[in-house]
Amino acid sequence: MATTLAELTTLRLGGPAGRIEIASSSDELVALVAAADAADEPVLLVGGGSNLVVGDAGWPGLVIRVASDTITRQDVDDEQLITVAAGVSWDELVARTVADGLAGLETMSGIPGLTGATPVQNVGAYGSEVADFLTGLRIYDRQSRTVQCWSPERCEFGFRSSAFKHTDRFVVLEVTFRLTRSTWSGPIRYLELANRLGIEPGATAPLDAVRATVLELRRSKGMVLDEADHDSWSVGSFFVNPLLDEVPAAAEGCPRWQTDGRTKLSAAWLIEQAGFPRGWGLDRGRGTVSVSTKHTLALTNRGGATTAELLALAAEIRAGVQARFGIRLGPEAHLRNCTF
Repeated sequence: MATTLAELTTLRLGGPAGRIEIASSSDELVALVAAADAADEPVLLVGGGSNLVVGDAGWPGLVIRVASDTITRQDVDDEQLITVAAGVSWDELVARTVADGLAGLETMSGIPGLTGATPVQNVGAYGSEVADFLTGLRIYDRQSRTVQCWSPERCEFGFRSSAFKHTDRFVVLEVTFRLTRSTWSGPIRYLELANRLGIEPGATAPLDAVRATVLELRRSKGMVLDEADHDSWSVGSFFVNPLLDEVPAAAEGCPRWQTDGRTKLSAAWLIEQAGFPRGWGLDRGRGTVSVSTKHTLALTNRGGATTAELLALAAEIRAGVQARFGIRLGPEAHLRNCTF
């Protein structure tokens, strides 16, 4: 069994754990969290470790590896409700839905981590997000010590956010999705993906073609996990694309999208224009951390790095962007027992 968080995270960073337990079912997960809370023991839940940055000091309490893996299905006319345990691999779930002719999740192929983590930041890619298909959740409320069923409305989904994102109070146990029975995708509105598929924006494509193309795109950006590729030793996008009520004049040329009545800017563009191109950091200091050579939003461990070094790089980039554009970037990654 792993003894350090570096063995449990895609960054391969993080110090020792006080103790590690595996939750193989939702009941075991609730029991472990409840017992630790009763003993006033700090709890860290770890799934795929793909969006987690843990300090070099590690975690002083209990680390729970979420490994629940049940999937149940219910047919409703031309749709299917799929209830998925938190410990199911997200990409394995997407691959299964594509193979079964269930449309909805295909543009979110290749995203690492487990299903239970996807509602927390309302995971999305290439024009779709989890909130588009989620119909309900079963969660454990650590404050009231009760298991509850939540509607999508109660989750307060927004752009890469939810009621779960900035609190450890709630533990996701199961997620239910409503998917359409079809071997063809919904409308592909994301221009880069439509171009790669050879279709007009808004047109549809076969599910397997969409999945293959998304995986190809993500791989080209170092966003598909590969032990031999240090560009994938990351948490994916370290910074979230900022949502602003008003765009500063200095950022007038930044690519943008309208989301929830606000303007979303490209964090990757801001970072690069502030003087941090792909590969920045490879020739600095020990050369153990850098901006990915494939994708400006990813901060990577080139081997032998420390969390402190990675966060120093993140702080330098954030300060540079703020000085250049007056925009303060926030982390998309979850930081535990560390800060910058």
